Amino acid sequence: MSEKDFTILVADADRKIRQMLSLYLKGHGYNILEAEDGEQALDVYYANSSKIDLILLDVMLSKIDGFEVLKELRDTSLIPVIMITGKDQEYDQAKGFKCGADDYISKPFSPTVLLARIDSVLRRCSVKNQNSILKAGPVELYLKSKYMKLNGNIVVLTQKEFDLLTYLMTNPREVLTRNQILNAIWNYDYEGDPRTVDTHIKQLRSKLKECGKFIRTVHGLGYMFDYEGE
Repeated sequence: MSEKDFTILVADADRKIRQMLSLYLKGHGYNILEAEDGEQALDVYYANSSKIDLILLDVMLSKIDGFEVLKELRDTSLIPVIMITGKDQEYDQAKGFKCGADDYISKPFSPTVLLARIDSVLRRCSVKNQNSILKAGPVELYLKSKYMKLNGNIVVLTQKEFDLLTYLMTNPREVLTRNQILNAIWNYDYEGDPRTVDTHIKQLRSKLKECGKFIRTVHGLGYMFDYEGE
């Protein structure tokens, strides 16, 4: 599995379960990100949306429960999600599927069974999500194939430009500061010039042509992706 470089976000309120899952899944070649509550799960996802391939999502998260996290994710993403529910909680399972879950597993569970479910969901979703896209008017961003179309024509983006546009489009009408963008795209240990964000925004606007106006400058704060649809 390591050759495919899959990344899983483990969002569970129980620290011991997170640690157990992280250790087990890393041992089977997966990269792991963790979150202990609903707010953190969304923050980690939005900061790494172009890298995460699947989410293990506990129903009983604090701050924002798993169902609400899933609903928000489904507004912009088809990321595969396996819900983790309490023992024999059929209502939770049914609600999870209604919210858009791809599968579920009940506590307590066997790590071996969970691994099989993860492999199955990733296989099932790989074709379905191969060209899942974000749309804003004539802008189409193909998340898995990692390219952009503008008015039906493919536009070549660098990896950083693609990651930056993904981050902006998955946080529509939200002001994102330069530091937030640096942390999300260049990672927390970035020590270069923070104005590199401005440079990449300028390059993106140029490639977006008339749609460059969708990336608004919020003076004194940062940037916002603002497209008013139909």
